[in-house]
Amino acid sequence: MKQNDPELTRLEASLGYRFQDRAWLRTALTPPSTGLNPNNQRLEYLGDAILQLCVSDLIFHEKPDWDEGAMSKLRGMLVCTETLCEWALSLDLNLGTGPRSTKKDATAAVRKPKADAMEALIAAVFLDTRSAGGDPLATVSGLVAAKFLAAIRQAQIGVWEQRDSKTTLQERAATLALPAPFYEQIERGGPDHAPVFTVRVRVGTLAAVATAGTLKRAQMDAAREILKHLDRLKR
Repeated sequence: MKQNDPELTRLEASLGYRFQDRAWLRTALTPPSTGLNPNNQRLEYLGDAILQLCVSDLIFHEKPDWDEGAMSKLRGMLVCTETLCEWALSLDLNLGTGPRSTKKDATAAVRKPKADAMEALIAAVFLDTRSAGGDPLATVSGLVAAKFLAAIRQAQIGVWEQRDSKTTLQERAATLALPAPFYEQIERGGPDHAPVFTVRVRVGTLAAVATAGTLKRAQMDAAREILKHLDRLKR
């Protein structure tokens, strides 16, 4: 990327932060799959920890009546691959390319790298601010609050059950002394760039089938159907 790259300028504007040293930004956008060094793995490591801290702090102050378990579940719902990828997409974050990069750009194939790059970007802002003599934690906290504060304020106990239906189903099954959920892929169709997965989940005598564009989404949808059935049984 060039020093006066308009793509980087656009990304800075979308993020709401202007880098003093764009080397941090370029590294954050360089996944290991490019074959280039430095790549964003070290930044991802740091960014994950910073993001967890900032979101934890927001939840702690916005939900004074919640216990540790509820706060952890909300944080897990917010700081996950899906949410971070959505954040990256909202910024129109484009990953760098290199000699090992492929042209394959299927949605399922780029979600994790984009989420990783989002964490790396958080670390890049932190380190750039510190190098410039600013307050790195306050700067990053501002960006994180702009993204997550409204969702945290609106969150109610149990909101994560629909978002993370697999974990919820596992916990619900254990509470009811039911066997652990068993997931089985029963079909895969569609072209390579847009696959379709059909999954069956069993919990004791209960079973549900769901189809989606990713294996994880199909599993989540199937788990959600079992949860609906369990909720009906309680009534």
